[in-house]
Amino acid sequence: MEKPRTDHRPVLAISLKITAVLLFVVMAGMVKEATQEVPVGQAVFFRSLMPIPIILLWLRFRGELRTGLVANNIWGHVWRGLFGSSAMFLTFAGLSLIPLPEATAIGYATPMFTVILAIFLLGERVGIYRLSAVFLGLIGVMIVMAPRLSLDPDAMTTGAGLGAIFTLAAAALRGLVQIHVRKMVATEKTGAIVFYFSLTATCLSLLSLPFGWIWPTPYSLSLLIGAGTIGAVAQILVTSSYRHGAASMLAPFDYVSLIFASVIGYVFFSEAPTINMMIGAILVVSGGVLIIWRERKLDMDRSKDRAATAPKGQ
Repeated sequence: MEKPRTDHRPVLAISLKITAVLLFVVMAGMVKEATQEVPVGQAVFFRSLMPIPIILLWLRFRGELRTGLVANNIWGHVWRGLFGSSAMFLTFAGLSLIPLPEATAIGYATPMFTVILAIFLLGERVGIYRLSAVFLGLIGVMIVMAPRLSLDPDAMTTGAGLGAIFTLAAAALRGLVQIHVRKMVATEKTGAIVFYFSLTATCLSLLSLPFGWIWPTPYSLSLLIGAGTIGAVAQILVTSSYRHGAASMLAPFDYVSLIFASVIGYVFFSEAPTINMMIGAILVVSGGVLIIWRERKLDMDRSKDRAATAPKGQ
């Protein structure tokens, strides 16, 4: 079998990553529109179901259909499916209640939660740089959420307040997913991780069937199918981008999504970015970029240490 290409082509890698980010935001906008009519669980079903045939076709194209779906850690896939499905449900629920740019900005808290969870679950040692970045990012998230928070319990359990809480909880769960996937990649292939997540999420979403699924209108059905298809294509583009560029180089381009979300939110949903959102987003992005920079520096230091201790040839 031909080995996957991993050549360093930064322009192609960045182009693929930015295109994927744009498609993910378009998908979120389609989900937001669709969930004004259909229940969140039904949206999760379509988002999870549509990628399955696309993933299979992609693996077939790469010649990995037989080997790419081998699951060595069954329970790892089960837990990844549970965590990821819950995060998707909360994300879609949040999108249905708060503006798209705001949901995007709060979602940037994921790297902060990843660092925090890595301390407790992986025993990672975190220095002052990353702790400062986490603190800065969480302050930014609180600034974004501040207009949605209230001392009134009723206000916090309905509308935008609940949407902000859902979105923050989804960011925390995505951080947990990232920690979990870090361990899974030691034994599982990317195709298997993505496929079994989609399969698990599709099955779990059916549990919401008794809670008000409806027969969608042609417009909503096209949005649901389109969101699932676009999400699958975006995931493939992200995977492809990492074949041509380092993760540390590509990670900052995730934050371009705020620009796309602001434009789509304004044009299609009349959602103008607020001062709180912009200030908070700047802090969150700054914290995220600081974490990325520190991770890259630590990787470089570890590479130098390995090179220095490697046995020299005669």
